[in-house]
Amino acid sequence: MGLLRVMMPPKMQLLALLAFAVAMFFLENQIQKLEESRGKLERAIARHEVREIEQRHTQDGLRERDSVASSPSEGEDDIVIIYNRVPKTASTSFTNIAYDLCGKNHYHVLHINTTKNNPVMSIQDQVRFVKNVTEWREMKPAFYHGHVSFLDFTKFGVKRKPIYINVIRDPIERLVSYYYFLRFGDDYRPGLRRRKQGDKKTFDECVSAGGSDCAPEKLWLQIPFFCGHYSECWNVGSQWALEQAKYNLVNEYMLVGVTEELEDFVMMLEAALPRFFKGATELYKTGKKSHLRKTSEKKPPTKESIAKLQQSAIWKMENEFYEFALEQFQFVRAHAVREKDGELYLLAQNFFYEKIYPKN
Repeated sequence: MGLLRVMMPPKMQLLALLAFAVAMFFLENQIQKLEESRGKLERAIARHEVREIEQRHTQDGLRERDSVASSPSEGEDDIVIIYNRVPKTASTSFTNIAYDLCGKNHYHVLHINTTKNNPVMSIQDQVRFVKNVTEWREMKPAFYHGHVSFLDFTKFGVKRKPIYINVIRDPIERLVSYYYFLRFGDDYRPGLRRRKQGDKKTFDECVSAGGSDCAPEKLWLQIPFFCGHYSECWNVGSQWALEQAKYNLVNEYMLVGVTEELEDFVMMLEAALPRFFKGATELYKTGKKSHLRKTSEKKPPTKESIAKLQQSAIWKMENEFYEFALEQFQFVRAHAVREKDGELYLLAQNFFYEKIYPKN
């Protein structure tokens, strides 16, 4: 390039630069058009798949269900589960179980794909989503999953609400996993280029330098996911958001597990919702997909990095929420399972009916 600069007159150099700039602009424009075309194609394929499913239900619906040996009740066929998954909490591992079981247990799994993974829906999209979930009979029974914050269906006049479930994780471990995921990806889609690919800085180096990707503000995620679609939920460090998240966890979610005890969570779901999760525990233990997604190149943070994050008020609030969820999960588990010889066993039914009147 230096030799060309010597040999070419100034006007020719200017023309060459202009030609290069035009070529780069044209190339970027073509790449953008290709991305838009890819998005349109993905949406068209998704709509086609939905139409195929709806047609199959219209033609075969009742006949297919009659062929099932132990046909579920009408009430069970109307169940909708929403798993508004928090990023980097083993959500893909758990969702893979739902995908593996949906054919065998006869339900649909639908991914809620929001633009740029935005967890807050517009008011019009909230209405559309609530309408879809409650009225889309061809999809029932259904298991919806996606990175979406909690949505209160009662605000929309819905009589039968969906069943919410979720999993959360130690807040610092979740942030560390997400930090390295953005840079190195995982073994689920190893060829996919990640947003921060090429940045080799470790999490410890980031904390030491006061980087934005490891700042305490990045810990603020699990609270707003459970708090929901209120503006105050997304105000970092809001005490109101913490209390609302706790309220929703115990009042709106059937079960919230923790990443560190995922097998117990799966076992309890199978016991409570066999219509969806029959066979889930065995699949989790022996299946190929259960632990498939693992963040690459992840290095545990030092005690110094952890201590620095733990000084922040944001960590204290997120950790308080995590400890609250863990205590609630362990309480539910203590009344559902027992451990013997290192194995967990579900408790048998512990109630019965008597003194039934009037007697005919």
